[in-house]
Amino acid sequence: MDLAYLWFFIVGFLFIGYFVLDGFDFGVGISLPFLGKSETSRRQIINTIGPVWDLNETWVIVAGACLFAAFPEWYATLFSGFYLALLLILLALILRGVSFEYRHQRDSLKWKRGFDRMIFIGSALPALLWGVAFGNIVQGVPLDKDHEFVGSLLTLLNPYGLWVGLTTLLLFWIHGVYFIALKSDGEVADDAHRLAKRLALPTILVAAGTVVWTIMIAAGREAPLLWVVILCGVIAALALISSCVANLRKRDGIAFASGAVTIVFAVLMLWMALFPFVMPSSMDAAGSLTIDNASSTDYTLAIMSWAALIFLPLVLLYQGWTYWVFRKRVTRSHIEKAEQVAAS
Repeated sequence: MDLAYLWFFIVGFLFIGYFVLDGFDFGVGISLPFLGKSETSRRQIINTIGPVWDLNETWVIVAGACLFAAFPEWYATLFSGFYLALLLILLALILRGVSFEYRHQRDSLKWKRGFDRMIFIGSALPALLWGVAFGNIVQGVPLDKDHEFVGSLLTLLNPYGLWVGLTTLLLFWIHGVYFIALKSDGEVADDAHRLAKRLALPTILVAAGTVVWTIMIAAGREAPLLWVVILCGVIAALALISSCVANLRKRDGIAFASGAVTIVFAVLMLWMALFPFVMPSSMDAAGSLTIDNASSTDYTLAIMSWAALIFLPLVLLYQGWTYWVFRKRVTRSHIEKAEQVAAS
């Protein structure tokens, strides 16, 4: 396989990993106002992702760095054309990270509620905007013959882009609710089951619309991997339904795993619908960026391939070890004991 095509799939793998892992972080943050009925409940919810949220977030840094090195033309067009949208995502991620670190620095209820609101905003905004960005990449954006983006932020707020954004928002939200049910107990876990049940139908309907719409875009473009797009869409739909059924039966591990499979194949569907383009032009086909005309030299890609072969397995092993160490539930009694110690 040509190295440029290999790296197209490696970058896709990194973004899939990011959306699966940071996706449930976003969902937990979005759920905070709906499940955090007391300070103890809110601490229990936040502590479910406390040891892993920052590690999950590093996946997007690696994905962005690989995108820059492997496809500099794509990186340049994407980050200049989507500058405001990506800046909003960055600011939201900073806001969320600061809130996790600072909300417990004072006992003031007003102080904590302010940071709780920032956690919600810092989770919901990226969950929406990542979908908007990827929807526009798949659909195509106005690029001139020099591969320069000639639209604006409002150009990105089109029906398909917003619909994909709503889909990612709902998928990440329900994925995070499954994680809370898996990692907590008592009132929080019971409320998480009920919230996931209410989210199930709108998530299924919106996601189904994205699957059909994306297949239509890929078919209209005569995508060479159309059958893979359809297959990924079907698997994502079945996995989503499976997760909802598992939640009804309170099979938390199956629900969360099925939610992860849903996100994997939903993002893979978008990625396969994009192939062999990396940024199609909605103005003139000559302005489109493809894997071939956007990639780095073979020498650069060869060096990157050796680095990935050595370091990527180590990163995956470390990530797996981290989750194994923090695999236990965050119990309400543990939070209450910590509060009593702090009070004394």
